[in-house]
Amino acid sequence: MKLSRRLILSATALTLLAGCAQSPYQQQGGAPADSNKTAIYGGLGALAGAVAGAAINHDNRGKGALIGAAVAGAAGAGYGYYVDKQEAQLRQQMQGTGVEIQRQGDDLQLIMPGNITFATNSADIASNFYGPLSNLANSFKQFDQNSIEIVGHTDSTGGYQYNVGLSQRRAQSVANYLVSQGVNPARVTTRGAGPDQPVASNNTEAGRQQNRRVEVTLRPLPGAQY
Repeated sequence: MKLSRRLILSATALTLLAGCAQSPYQQQGGAPADSNKTAIYGGLGALAGAVAGAAINHDNRGKGALIGAAVAGAAGAGYGYYVDKQEAQLRQQMQGTGVEIQRQGDDLQLIMPGNITFATNSADIASNFYGPLSNLANSFKQFDQNSIEIVGHTDSTGGYQYNVGLSQRRAQSVANYLVSQGVNPARVTTRGAGPDQPVASNNTEAGRQQNRRVEVTLRPLPGAQY
């Protein structure tokens, strides 16, 4: 059975280009190793998919090659491709909310400043932050193949044990709301770090404000299917 070489090569090239394109959210200074794996595995999957797709679709081998390349390329890319999609959605949803999104390899971290999530010395979620948290819950339900670690942080003002307790209660408040919106509780863990992991100096108000935060980190679940 002859296949159209030109159509298969075209389909493969299109998917290879898509797989090799650098994510707009990657840090400057070159693509990380995980992104290279995404491109390599996605490209190899595209090649196999193009051949299989053309072979299966006897009536329109060109269309079959394109579809086969796209589907197999995405599957071959694995978690790198999966987290690219999740990152893009989260950045769109969190735009203008004050929530910062950072990516390290295949881990995504959402940093929620304390001044937009909680009132001073309170673990009650601010009323205007329920909307962004609802969007997060919807995203976490759609992209359900990663774990969700929620860690509360405080500045060094006040007693140490009080700050540890407050940071734990804040992390748990975020977790409770996400679970109430349908996020699987088995994916969620919480921890209160208190003042132990500052990201800025506690000697200035600006620094203390940066240290008062909740961080949500997304990591791949062991054995997850993408």
